[in-house]
Amino acid sequence: MAVGTVVAVCRSENKGERKKDYGSGVLVAGHGFEEDAHAGDWHRQVSLLALESIDKMRSKGLDVNPGDFAENITTEGLVLPDLPLGTRMQLGNDVVLEVTQIGKVCHDRCAIYEQAGDCVMPREGIFTKVLQGGRVKTGDSITVFI
Repeated sequence: MAVGTVVAVCRSENKGERKKDYGSGVLVAGHGFEEDAHAGDWHRQVSLLALESIDKMRSKGLDVNPGDFAENITTEGLVLPDLPLGTRMQLGNDVVLEVTQIGKVCHDRCAIYEQAGDCVMPREGIFTKVLQGGRVKTGDSITVFI
């Protein structure tokens, strides 16, 4: 069992844009975050990226922050791309997510890639579906069950 921390909780009104850190949000089972463009009835309801991954891009000279890679939840203390598909994680007291995809194919080069010649989200971001909804907030613990 691994334990990490929620560093940021981000949403956006439109796909293809950076997300804003709201500090908390409500996840709906089988849907994703309320008021987020990527929510819906599919396997990529909630995206996660580690602060450690963002720090890799910062080390390349980029001024990037949580949400800039369009991730919903920024974590700390977990190696997200090492989690097997089907892994479940509990965030805070109520929320349960299941890992459905590791990384993604970027069909278009994002602004981050254009600036740095690289982007960590396709390799190190993960996607989940919401099994049990509830409120998630910055500072919540993340307990991973493999």
